[in-house]
Amino acid sequence: MPTSHPSGWAHADGALRGPHWLREPEDADALVPQLWSTTARKVDGVLHVGGRAVPDVVADVNTPAYLLDEDDFRGRARAFREAFADYDVYYAGKAFLCTTVARWVAEEGLLLDVCTGGELTVAERAGVDPARIGFHGNNKSHAELRRAVVAGVGRIIVDSFHEIERLAEVTRETGRTTSVMVRVTAGVEAHTHEYIATAHEDQKFGFSITGGDALEAVRRVLSEPGLDLRGLHSHIGSQIFDSSGFEVAARRVLALHARVADELGVTMPELDLGGGFGIAYTTQDDPSDPAQLATEITKIVDGECRALGIERPRLSVEPGRAIVGPSMCTVYTVGTVKEVALDGGARRTYVSVDGGMSDNIRTALYDADHSCTLASRRSAAAPVLTRVVGKHCEAGDVVVRDEFLPGDVAPGDLVAVPGTGAYCWSMASNYNHLLRPPVVAVRDGEVHVIVRRETEDDLLATDMGADQ
Repeated sequence: MPTSHPSGWAHADGALRGPHWLREPEDADALVPQLWSTTARKVDGVLHVGGRAVPDVVADVNTPAYLLDEDDFRGRARAFREAFADYDVYYAGKAFLCTTVARWVAEEGLLLDVCTGGELTVAERAGVDPARIGFHGNNKSHAELRRAVVAGVGRIIVDSFHEIERLAEVTRETGRTTSVMVRVTAGVEAHTHEYIATAHEDQKFGFSITGGDALEAVRRVLSEPGLDLRGLHSHIGSQIFDSSGFEVAARRVLALHARVADELGVTMPELDLGGGFGIAYTTQDDPSDPAQLATEITKIVDGECRALGIERPRLSVEPGRAIVGPSMCTVYTVGTVKEVALDGGARRTYVSVDGGMSDNIRTALYDADHSCTLASRRSAAAPVLTRVVGKHCEAGDVVVRDEFLPGDVAPGDLVAVPGTGAYCWSMASNYNHLLRPPVVAVRDGEVHVIVRRETEDDLLATDMGADQ
């Protein structure tokens, strides 16, 4: 343990300081409300979510486990529907999707965006009206497109010339017409990680506006009788906080929208501005609420439409992370605590938990930051800068790079990480043959497992040599 100091642990000789934005808390036991779902609170030091003590919830399902706050999810979905009342609001299923969540989305009046045949299967199994589904993806197969057309999916977002040809062939085979939007890249460098910035030119998604491919894609869609062109689709990336990126994208996409009307004589009725709205993972993040986003984006679009002398098309947005991200936390059990001596006399405290990069790849993949809290008891111990790591055979297996936890954290304690609703379960893996955790919905003290934990039988189900 670092040497004590009258002004606090971080002032001791050789102490690690952590990132510039991380401040030593007065009480390492306290929650930072903006990082957690709306029902999360501490009671005598024990974390409660959805009206239930977290230790009681995980006692029946073990750890690691994802806890989904149903009231919080539904509240955020309603907030987007109400704020964007004049828009079509699609929940981006890639953030997190299961049949229960698909039903919640439909019950709250949102549409659903999917991007693979597997996600479409979940939506169909949940009973979602196909007409309220949008189908994304940069490499949809002939079989996926045929299935979507036959099912009557509300719109298909085309992403390449090959896909336009493929989809046209499907409509000829089936004798059906399908609604289409053209995914375009607006040349916007969104201020986010390069892997989730999706509107700059040098990446796999969409047709370039500046290179002329977008206008050519519109021409080809219009030439196919089975394709009903609805409009353009733009998405600038994920975990975006600055509306200036949307302003540049709207200007360029609406300019193309107007050009199609002028040069091709077609007024497209719709425009999709995508999603990517950020959430607070740590105290350095300051996201906008849905009402603020709706006001800013509508003002941007209306201004551009006035400048171009065109009517505003029907708009749509696609929040995913902004709805489910804060609604979920991941609960782990501490297995070991280790102090490692570093150069200069500093020591780092490593807290190892029973999950890791197989259930939260974001830290390793995106260099993302997360927070955490001691969830199972009250502690009066002084806060210590800690690194929470997983159990995988990988040095990069970090869950929380820097956070203050009570200095007496020990094996058997529960640690909870907020903001894990988006992409954690969706991108989970069986690395090192770990089992994917369950997803447990909690509401008004009631607990429901909506995705069960994998078993070793699941793990071996596709191993064709297992029974030999």
